[in-house]
Amino acid sequence: MPLRRSKALVKWIYENQHKMQTLRRCSSTLRYKELEESSVPSLEPVAEVAPAHEPATKPRPQLTPDISFKFDDLQVTLAAPYQLQKKPEAIDLGFGKYFTDHMMKINYHRELGGWQKPEISPFEHLSLHPAAKALHYAVQLFEGLKAYRGVDDKIRLFRPDLNMQRMNLAAQRSGLPMFDGEELIKCITRLVQIDQEWVPHSETSTLYIRPTLIGTEPTFGIIEPESALLFVILSPVSAYYKTNSDGAVSIYADPNVVRAFPGGVGNRKVGSNYGPTIEITSRAAKLGHQQVLWLFGPNHELTEVGAMNIFVVYINEDGDKQLSTPPLNGLILPGVTRRSILELAGEWKELTVKEEVLTMQRIADLNQQGRLLEMFGAGTAVVVTPISNVGYLDTNIPVPTMQQHNPVYQRLKDTLLAIQYGHIEHPFAKVIT
Repeated sequence: MPLRRSKALVKWIYENQHKMQTLRRCSSTLRYKELEESSVPSLEPVAEVAPAHEPATKPRPQLTPDISFKFDDLQVTLAAPYQLQKKPEAIDLGFGKYFTDHMMKINYHRELGGWQKPEISPFEHLSLHPAAKALHYAVQLFEGLKAYRGVDDKIRLFRPDLNMQRMNLAAQRSGLPMFDGEELIKCITRLVQIDQEWVPHSETSTLYIRPTLIGTEPTFGIIEPESALLFVILSPVSAYYKTNSDGAVSIYADPNVVRAFPGGVGNRKVGSNYGPTIEITSRAAKLGHQQVLWLFGPNHELTEVGAMNIFVVYINEDGDKQLSTPPLNGLILPGVTRRSILELAGEWKELTVKEEVLTMQRIADLNQQGRLLEMFGAGTAVVVTPISNVGYLDTNIPVPTMQQHNPVYQRLKDTLLAIQYGHIEHPFAKVIT
């Protein structure tokens, strides 16, 4: 096409883009109508496992929208040689200090028909309007998963479908657009393939994957944003935080502060759950503790520890060893590692596995009776972290986690790592070719 005609076409598109947007909206509306009238059943991922006391017929939300971005539309722009970053040594990684050469962005504009084409591009800063809803009303959410380099040099993701389900649930609660989780997994897989050399050649380090969805509409109204941005960045990481010399942590339980409340968003991975925890975590650190044990209610019920789900191992009234964790009652994040632990441990005949309400008085009584064996936290960032002490009110409750012979926490951690690093084949692991 001659240069003059090309310039004329660009000028016409610029001057008539409002007409094109209207046309696209009409086309999208027709597409919605076609899908509604179609007899093809929609995909509906399994929702969170409900606590035992909830009816089995509880309706599940539709988490897969009719219109989503598609992996087939993914556009890739590779970084130039001068844009490539020097890869740090594994010993220097820390957590979230370094980022890979590329990122992925997917814009959403209701005026343009919804989700736009996914794009992988060189890592760059975001440009946001100062009035973007994410900056003022915390209209944002995120996920966290990892890519593991196995003993066979293959790269694996761990149950990414559960992260997608959880992300869509958070989007639904936040008034942000939902999407087809399988399409995002495919896009993330391609991003990891491009930056695969950033996946550490080590079983003590991983590549952390952070999908984030934010409201970008530049208005002050507290309503569903008409524009949003879903982006994914990657970071090679090692240990999340320092532990004591024996590998365990001490936790601080202050009943005067709460992380979540009934009817809130404690069960969704939104940023507003985390910022307000910084001050109390700093206070706990000054008292010699690594994490905060979040309590709730007049009975001081255990909910989470730091950003982890919490587990307790004790001898129950029947004389059996029991693994317990608080139920998903709306206060607790439905962790991927949490669910995996319950499913894996549920297959072990020598262990009773149960979701139950646990209070600090119950923990103190079990400890006094010599029946408390272990406590540990579990999550994507830390896998499994043993707990050796609980600072509660004016006392310290020593937990004999590290004195156990063949402790449950260690068996669970070893099993999870074996799956993630390919020592054993398991359906939880998704191999990236």
